[in-house]
Amino acid sequence: MDAQPKPEVFPPLPALPLPAVSQSLPVRLLRAREAVMFRLRPTLRAHNITEQQWRVLRTIRDLQQTEITALAARVFLLPPSLSRILKDLEARGLIDRRISVNDQRRAIVSLTPEGHAMITEAEPDLMIAVNEMRAMFGADRMAELHRLLTELEAVLGPGDAGEDA
Repeated sequence: MDAQPKPEVFPPLPALPLPAVSQSLPVRLLRAREAVMFRLRPTLRAHNITEQQWRVLRTIRDLQQTEITALAARVFLLPPSLSRILKDLEARGLIDRRISVNDQRRAIVSLTPEGHAMITEAEPDLMIAVNEMRAMFGADRMAELHRLLTELEAVLGPGDAGEDA
């Protein structure tokens, strides 16, 4: 008879009071996100693209093509919001939407040549802002922050797609 592995038991943590809301992890992460986006938004605006549209376009480019429900989960947008964004991007000629050959109920999106061109045009300007932030914070510290955030995600597990991600 095989013995079942015992679940890992963690010692109890000392009871600590909740920190002030302004010092809570979710609020600190939101403030850090806003600080980063403050530096990226002017460039996105200059290229006539919103943060969410940029995230969607970059993700589609990275995947080459994707089903819309899977895209919603990857870009942390609720399906109704993603639907509005895709409609706008399609009207601007930046994406193509077609019915899946395997499942007529599903739609697949991919970038058009114009979508690729828009990303190619905006990326150098965004990299300037990214490199400025890296210089301000320190390249080693930025790499460490990325490592820590990756670890945090791995430990806590996936989150639900959210409107404000």
